[in-house]
Amino acid sequence: MPKNTLAERIAASLRRDILRGKLRPGSPIKERDNAAELGVSRTPMREAIRILAKEGLVELRPARSPIVAQPGFKEVEDQAAVLIALEKLSVELACLHATETDLTRIQALVQRMSDTFDHTDPLDMFELDMEFHSAIAEASHNQPLVNTHRQYLQKLWRARYIAASQRRNRERVVCQHSDIVTALRERNPSAALAAIDMHLHHLAEDVREVIELESENAQSA
Repeated sequence: MPKNTLAERIAASLRRDILRGKLRPGSPIKERDNAAELGVSRTPMREAIRILAKEGLVELRPARSPIVAQPGFKEVEDQAAVLIALEKLSVELACLHATETDLTRIQALVQRMSDTFDHTDPLDMFELDMEFHSAIAEASHNQPLVNTHRQYLQKLWRARYIAASQRRNRERVVCQHSDIVTALRERNPSAALAAIDMHLHHLAEDVREVIELESENAQSA
C-alpha cells in the first residue's frame, strides 16, 4: 500500500485540528503560519488545504486566506439525507455482493471498537467508525457508489464527529455496529436497512443546536 504524501499527512493533521475544535468554523488558515508551524513548505500546505476544501471542511476565498467551513444547518441536513440514502444502498448491495474477506474486515473493525472503546481517544474512535462505514460501501462492489459515498462522508466529517461526540456510549458504538454486521452476515437486507436507520436517522438533529449556535456567533461577530 503506498504511503500517504506529505500533503495528505498535513491534511490529516489539519483535519484533526478542525474536528477537535482547535481550528474553529470561520477561522482563517494562513498558509505561511501553518507551514512554518509544521516545518514544511507552502506548496504541500496549499495542496493539503485543497484536499480539505474538496471534503467541505475548508472554504477557499479569492485573494484571501481560506477559512474553516461553516455550513448552515439546512446544508448539513440535506447532505445527511443523501449520505443516509447512500449508506442504505451500501448495506443492501453488501448483503448481496460482500465476500467473506469483506465481512471479516468489517467485523474486525467492530471488534476493535469494542476492545478499545474505554481507553481510545474519541477522535481515533470516530476515524475507526468512518472506516467501518467506508468498508461497507466498498463491500457493495459498486465503484460509483463507493466514490459518491466517500464524497458525502468527507463533506460530513465534522457534523458526524459532533454527533458521535454527543452520543458517545458503548451501546451506540458497539451494539448498533454489531447489529449491522449481523444483518450483513445473514444476508438480510431488511434487517441491515433497519440497523442503519437506527444508527443514523438522528444524524442531522444531533448537530442542529451546535450548527445553529455557530451560525449565530458568526453573524454577531
